[in-house]
Amino acid sequence: MEKTLKASRCCTVVQLAIIGKMEAADQVRAFSPTNAEIDEESRRIRRLRIVVNLSLSLIAQGDLPYEEAQGLAAAAGRLAEELFPGKSHVYDLLYRSKFRRLVNEVYRLQ
Repeated sequence: MEKTLKASRCCTVVQLAIIGKMEAADQVRAFSPTNAEIDEESRRIRRLRIVVNLSLSLIAQGDLPYEEAQGLAAAAGRLAEELFPGKSHVYDLLYRSKFRRLVNEVYRLQ
């Protein structure tokens, strides 16, 4: 994946340079994430994925009261906001509907 990322950055820089936009090419180079930043983001994504999957599994078992299931879903949303500030809309797109569907199924809500 690292080679692909570097190759895509390189291609973008070359393309911008070819069409005479050296300033834009310099900006692409300046804002390229470091390996440490990429690794940190991967760790945060992995942590959120684990928490969401565990929460969904606990809710799917059906042993929790409805309020606790709602609390688990809300806690996962708060964690997503902590890990990725300002990106709650992405959580809403990816996970909120999964939680809503599962809670409706397990607790037979309409």
